[in-house]
Parts: sequence; C-alpha cells; structure tokens
Amino acid sequence: MSIFIIAEIGINHNGDIEICKKLIDEAISAGCNAVKFQKRDLESVYTREFLESSRESPWGKTQYEQKKGLEFGEEEYQEIDRYCKEKGIEWFASAWDLKSQEFLRKFDCNYNKVASAMIVYKDLLTMIAKEGRHTFISTGMTTYDDIQSAVDIFTKEGCSFELMHTVSTYPLKVENANLNMINTLKEKYKCNVGYSGHESGLAISYAAAALGITSLERHVTIDRSMYGSDQSASIEPAGLRQLVGAVRKIEKAMGDGIKKNIKEEEDIAQNLRQHLS
Repeated sequence: MSIFIIAEIGINHNGDIEICKKLIDEAISAGCNAVKFQKRDLESVYTREFLESSRESPWGKTQYEQKKGLEFGEEEYQEIDRYCKEKGIEWFASAWDLKSQEFLRKFDCNYNKVASAMIVYKDLLTMIAKEGRHTFISTGMTTYDDIQSAVDIFTKEGCSFELMHTVSTYPLKVENANLNMINTLKEKYKCNVGYSGHESGLAISYAAAALGITSLERHVTIDRSMYGSDQSASIEPAGLRQLVGAVRKIEKAMGDGIKKNIKEEEDIAQNLRQHLS
C-alpha cells in the first residue's frame, strides 16, 4: 500500500483563493494524493476577549481581523471543491468546532482529519466518527489516555481511522522528533500510523517513510517568507516535489523483507567465486 501523501495548505493561502489554487496545482504537480485545509468558526473557537485583543496583521490591528482574514467561507470552499474535482485531487479539512464540521459535511469529502489540538474534544470526535469517513488523527500534545479515548470513539462508531505521530512545535527540532513513536503507536493501538511533520527540511519525513507509515502530511507554501505562523515549518514547491519523489523511491527500496538473490547478483557471485569451484 502506497503512503497517502497530504499537502497541508492549512491557512497558508493567507485568505487568497488564487494562492490557494497555486498550492493545489503544486500539490498535483508533485504527485500528492490530497490537499488539506483548516476550518474554524471564530466565535466558537475563541473568546470575545481574545478576539478583541491586539494583533498587528495585514488585515488590521486585532486578533479577530487577523483570524478572519485567514478564514475561507462558503464561496471559497465551493471554489476549492470545484477546482479539486476539476483537477482530480482529493481535498478535506480539519474542523476545530462542531459548526465547522457541520459546514464541511455539505462537500461530502472522502476523508476527515482530527487536528492535534482537537483530539481531546470528544463531542467533535464523536460527530466526525458518526460520519463514517476514513479519518486521520494527529496525536501531538497528547497522553496515551487521550489517544486511547479517541481510538475508543472511532472503534465504537465503526469508523476507519489511522493515527498520525505528531509533535506540535513549529518548526520541530530534530531531537524532539521521536520517530520511534510510530512503532509504539502501531503496537499499542493496533492500527495504521502516519506522520504529520512540522520540521524544517525533509530528512525526518524520509526516515518516517522508512518506518512503514501509511500517510504523510506536510505543510506547504509558495514561499516560506510569506506572512503566517505556519510558513516557516512548510515546504516550498521544489521541496514538495523532492519529498514525494524520494518517498516513492523509499517505498520501492523497502522491499518485502524476504531474502532472495536477483539474477544480476547470481551472475556477479559466479564471477567472484569461480576460484572456489
């Protein structure tokens, strides 16, 4: 089974549908399986006090103006849905609240995503699990009990899922990657496990691919110097193409683990061992 590669556009579109389309095009060009977004109802996710607090951004001087500027609405998601169908790539989004999950239902995407921040939101997880769509569950900022609770919800509802090893720092430091958690999650929860990476560079993602992940998610951007909190931990188009190409080679290189001598090797052995005959 090939690794399902997800280009996490998230909010790196900066509220611009044309930037969004460029990122979708880059994901397709690189050979990704899907693009992903984030959806929030601001009044559900944040307090009024927080939204009214100060924050300088291209959209104004408050947190609300900044968050609103990064949030796509009905018109933009209708265009994303149309564009992705036209281009032949899957899309889905991680909802941060019940209203946003309800909003996403109308697009009938094939997948759902639980963000690390939301894995402890049991009402949201139950709502998602009841939809029955295959769900990617990120595990950053969690305990084993948190993960078990999420697994129990999806198992109870009979909804297929896979966990994604995640460390929720931006960018992730190499020494904190803890990739051996991939095998720990497989063994402890008896399910497929992917990797959602927030590191700079590609080496950690390559190592994750070699550990047998079933999905790989990386944030993507047109330019890491653009405005936004996720940009510095994102991959630019050239890096995305390099990532997908290398991961596909790694998959081929892993083999089946059964010792065998290929024809070319037998010929070499005959030449090198002829003096032993």
